[in-house]
Amino acid sequence: AGVLAAAGGGAASCAPIDPRAEAAASAQASLSKVADMIDTLKARVMVAPYVDHTLLKPEATPEDVQRLCTEAIQYGFQAVCVNGSNVRTAYETLKALGAHQRVKVCAVVGFPLGATTTAVKSFEAMQAIEEGACEIDMVVNVGRVKAQDWDYVLRDIGAVVGVCKNAGVACKVILETSLLNDEEKKAVSKLSALVGADFVKTSTGFSSGGATVADVKLMYSSVRTIGEIVPLDQSKPQAHVQVKASGGIQTASEAEEMLRSGATRIGTSRAAQWCAPSASQQPAAANAY
Repeated sequence: AGVLAAAGGGAASCAPIDPRAEAAASAQASLSKVADMIDTLKARVMVAPYVDHTLLKPEATPEDVQRLCTEAIQYGFQAVCVNGSNVRTAYETLKALGAHQRVKVCAVVGFPLGATTTAVKSFEAMQAIEEGACEIDMVVNVGRVKAQDWDYVLRDIGAVVGVCKNAGVACKVILETSLLNDEEKKAVSKLSALVGADFVKTSTGFSSGGATVADVKLMYSSVRTIGEIVPLDQSKPQAHVQVKASGGIQTASEAEEMLRSGATRIGTSRAAQWCAPSASQQPAAANAY
């Protein structure tokens, strides 16, 4: 009796088990796992080949860069995107793993403000290329865009594009779209195409906003109509300028929408999460790019 009293008294009672409820819960769990597998497969097949796997945090260590490279190889990403001081580590890691011709090294220049001088941007690009970068993502001088100082903007972009063209590497121009109005976005896109840039890119991921479908469509339409403009270097026919969507892309579904809207490259630090098993159950890092 004392034991019963200590346990709350009286006879123990058990709730009845509903086998139908158990079966329904089990079926729901199975469906959820299947949905996760489908999402992961879609990310690997439809998004991964277009991803610039990105690590631009100031606290990134060499070990972090090495991990970035192994993930890029594992999931079949297009490139790794790093700060200039990490280019050599990225290139040497990929080369040691026999993947330096399959996974590109992309370096940012004038990052993230775009406010360094043209000479500094050009030097950054040259040094990054010497250390193994085969793509350069440069930030436009946003203040000069806002001031409509188009001669300066043209020379600034053109200098870095020239460095890239001389070395046979691709150049992407980052507009920082959250700070520009639509007319400014169109103007910078067209100027970038005019001087021979290979891509126009939405954002650094370090400003007040990131990529949006509306901006991708606007930039795509701006560079698609560039046939109206004669390239500055008339000995080289103007190739189609592409669009890179980057900054704040949270899910593989959002990345797919950017691709459907005209982007051909996705810049993100989240792609390994999308492509990993049970990716939908893994929260994105608060400081992800």
